[in-house]
Amino acid sequence: MNNTYLFTSESVTEGHPDKMCDILSDAILDAYLEKDPNARVACEVTATTGIISVMGEITSNAIVDIERVVRETVEEIGYVGDQFGFNAKTCEVIIRIDKQSEDINMGVSSSKEYKSREVNCNMCDSCLENDNYNMIGAGDQGMMFGYACDETESLMPAPLFYAHKLCHQLSYVRKNKVLDYLGPDGKSMVTFEYRDDKPVRIDTIVVSTQHKDNVPQDKILSDVKNSVIMPVIPNVYIDDHTKILVNPTGRFVKGGPSADTGLTGRKIIVDTYGGMGRHGGGAFSGKDATKVDRTGAYAARYVAKNIVAAKIAKKCEVQIAYAIGVANPVSVYVNTFGTSNIPDEDIIHMINAVFELRPASIIERFQMREPIYKKLAAYGHFGRLDCIRHWENVDKVGAIKKYFHQV
Repeated sequence: MNNTYLFTSESVTEGHPDKMCDILSDAILDAYLEKDPNARVACEVTATTGIISVMGEITSNAIVDIERVVRETVEEIGYVGDQFGFNAKTCEVIIRIDKQSEDINMGVSSSKEYKSREVNCNMCDSCLENDNYNMIGAGDQGMMFGYACDETESLMPAPLFYAHKLCHQLSYVRKNKVLDYLGPDGKSMVTFEYRDDKPVRIDTIVVSTQHKDNVPQDKILSDVKNSVIMPVIPNVYIDDHTKILVNPTGRFVKGGPSADTGLTGRKIIVDTYGGMGRHGGGAFSGKDATKVDRTGAYAARYVAKNIVAAKIAKKCEVQIAYAIGVANPVSVYVNTFGTSNIPDEDIIHMINAVFELRPASIIERFQMREPIYKKLAAYGHFGRLDCIRHWENVDKVGAIKKYFHQV
């Protein structure tokens, strides 16, 4: 008997109030990294009717015009003029920034391992590299999860993968004036039917999109079906029983921060795996690479994706946990959900042998001191086909296969 169930994931567009705050936080981070790759940034944003507030802790030698970054970014998102309830040029921008706590900086800049290193070592190349990787401690305590599965070409869960594609297409047709009456705010939701843990069909598609006043609902429904849904959803997943809901309330004129207060870090499930994989609870946006909420989660995805790409498992979840000021993880956990012939315990041994998970090593491998984050803030940090980053590489497949061949 088939095990049949439904699973749903959602995505949101750039103009969604929470996602706009994520983008602004990462735009500010990028602005600092452009001038100072070693900047320490923890920046959060709130947005409501006519007001954007920027707050956090930033330590940097760079001088950044934060207000200019905010206004330019809001304009890029599409809140120009007053027709959609928020205006990049006239909104109030409140900035409250302090420096990073010296208590935190003390552990990040010099890890526990670095402080206790052998002072009489002659520093061969291997020891020197190890010393460099020990130099940075984790910027906070916490646990991070990574996930991968073989449901899509990007090794991401199908419901989230296609929810992101729908929102990305909504943005495309708006910005390219294919549907010039659409506003920046929007959402999608995709419900897949699974049989024996395989996605076989889409049960429901929901698209909600902000629009100008006086646009008939039947026109919006037709246009979204033809210009948004059909171009990105494969026909193989749609049948006569698939339900398509567009603007279910019948009207979506007021949106963005004027309709709902936005806050950085409130869409962490959209940012990761759509609920299919677990989440440690820490947001990504606005945080530089010394914050393991971001770095550890990217590393965990890298490990999980390489395991699935090596065909060691059909799906894999990896947890990494850190203590503040300590370079080495305090634990590594793996769950392959019964899809691997290799015991999870043996896979953990492989991870410890093949992958380097100290923050300094991760930062170097993934080139995380570069201004790369603003483009990632919407439509997911993982599995992006339009914006591939180093943690999406599958360059450890050979090493994984070699390890298990030798054991």
